Amino acid sequence: MQNVIRAALIWVISTVGAWADGEATGDFDYYVLALSWSPNWCAVEGDARGSEQCDPARDLGWVVHGLWPQNESGWPSYCRHNFRNPSRGLTDAQADIFGAGGAAWYQWKKHGSCAGLEPQDYFDTVRKAYGAVVRPPVLRKLEKSVRLPAKVIEEAFLQSNPTWQANMLTITCKSDRIQEARLCLTRDLEPRKCGRDVSRDCSHPRALFDPVR
Repeated sequence: MQNVIRAALIWVISTVGAWADGEATGDFDYYVLALSWSPNWCAVEGDARGSEQCDPARDLGWVVHGLWPQNESGWPSYCRHNFRNPSRGLTDAQADIFGAGGAAWYQWKKHGSCAGLEPQDYFDTVRKAYGAVVRPPVLRKLEKSVRLPAKVIEEAFLQSNPTWQANMLTITCKSDRIQEARLCLTRDLEPRKCGRDVSRDCSHPRALFDPVR
């Protein structure tokens, strides 16, 4: 019996190890560009951490959470690759769009490693994707916190980006607040329909949305 248990443990450990190594880099179907609303993230997590992203002087609204390689079903992460990891200088240089250099490093490690791109090329791709999105200016004009359906945020993005369709974008919530806007993109960074794994719109009728500080 002990031999059977030992064999089972060895099999489990070897299986988990193979899973932890991740998939091969570059094998994915499309991207998800996830944009986080800084005031809400700071209220829920960032302020407690003392994150540089939450410094009022930086005046941050929508920042990049990540550009994630995605499959029609599921997604890769922590992929096997032969690239040299990004330098501290390279990740720190992304703080203007990620909110913090540490956030950029983490996103490279978990998601960027799956894109099949050198770190510099990956971050250039993130900037290109982010720069093509018109962040609704009306949302930066709020002077106090409001409660609203997540659909209002989606409609603001669609009005500001008239070539998009509703099935290309999803709005998420966390802790009773608007959390992210997630746009689905082809590998050429053209907006496309989201897969089922991504199309999970927040249904909260009165989600909290804080103003830019």
